[in-house]
Amino acid sequence: MPLGTHPQSVKVIGANGQISLGKQFAGRQVLVVESEPGVWLIRTATVIPDNERWIHTGSAKQDLEKALAFAQNHIPSDENMKTIMDKLNG
Repeated sequence: MPLGTHPQSVKVIGANGQISLGKQFAGRQVLVVESEPGVWLIRTATVIPDNERWIHTGSAKQDLEKALAFAQNHIPSDENMKTIMDKLNG
């Protein structure tokens, strides 16, 4: 869309270097790209930490989805707790 078709507003950068984009974005992560001095593109984003990236890989993601589906469809029980603890303790 051309620039003129989007709502525009004037913001003031505070003495601490911050700008408010509105409460609807509170707590969100954003990507800020400075294409040239004084020109910024700000986009909301979801950032995945490096040590959690493995969860989003094919097999790990599928395994996690299966485990979550199982947990949603089976009521937790401690009925076999002794057997489980015996297996864990070897």
